[in-house]
Amino acid sequence: MGRHDLRALRVHQSANRFLATDKIKKLPNWHSVLGAIPPAPTLVRTQPLQHKSKVKQARLGSRKASKLFQPTAIGYEEDALRETFFGDHPWELARPRMVLENDGRDYQKDDWSRIAQPRRTLNGESVVQRQMWLQDNVPGMSSAKAYDQARKEFYRLRLQEDVQRMVAQEEALATGAYFHKSALEVGMELEDKQFEEWKAWAIKEIQIADQRRNAMYTGQENQAMDMPAGDPETEAAIEEVSDVLPAQGQSAQGGARVMPASQQ
Repeated sequence: MGRHDLRALRVHQSANRFLATDKIKKLPNWHSVLGAIPPAPTLVRTQPLQHKSKVKQARLGSRKASKLFQPTAIGYEEDALRETFFGDHPWELARPRMVLENDGRDYQKDDWSRIAQPRRTLNGESVVQRQMWLQDNVPGMSSAKAYDQARKEFYRLRLQEDVQRMVAQEEALATGAYFHKSALEVGMELEDKQFEEWKAWAIKEIQIADQRRNAMYTGQENQAMDMPAGDPETEAAIEEVSDVLPAQGQSAQGGARVMPASQQ
């Protein structure tokens, strides 16, 4: 068999042979599928199609062996337009979107000669498709001019939606409707609550740090200051060491004590 394992190519034949010799009682579930779609008879992978121009391919030269069988990258013109729009409007990605379609051909029912579509909610993709239509159908329309025009139409419709939403809310409030807190208000309350908890924790940590810093400088001096002045034990201890300690204003001298001649 060499370096290649060819047993997988004969799985269907082996299953038929095992059934004929009563080694298996019934055929596996994959038997019919493998018979209809057999594995490839060759182990050599074909090179994928290169979606590049001959001039660019000649300039780049031959591809490396490790990259030879990798599929080429597929890019669309809309990808660059989407990157530009959502780079300028990142919060548009946070808006909920409906990605389901009825029959997979909803895009064929859209008329991008105007940005507003009856079957589609206004979003960033509307700007991209409107810009594409302007570039392809308006003579002399550059990409920058088409982008500016599509953005202006998008802003105008978004402003109309905001005004309609505000008017509807005011009408509902006038008729006795009650609205709960908005997502922004709930978020601010949670942020304030978290800040107060952090503030209490920070004050407690500062107090603990001050206590530890003050405890580092407490020693015998502070203990001596705490001793009462009229304590008998304290006065007796001072009298015992008063003869040995030098008098006030007299510096202590080291070395052996010199006795007078009359005492020797």
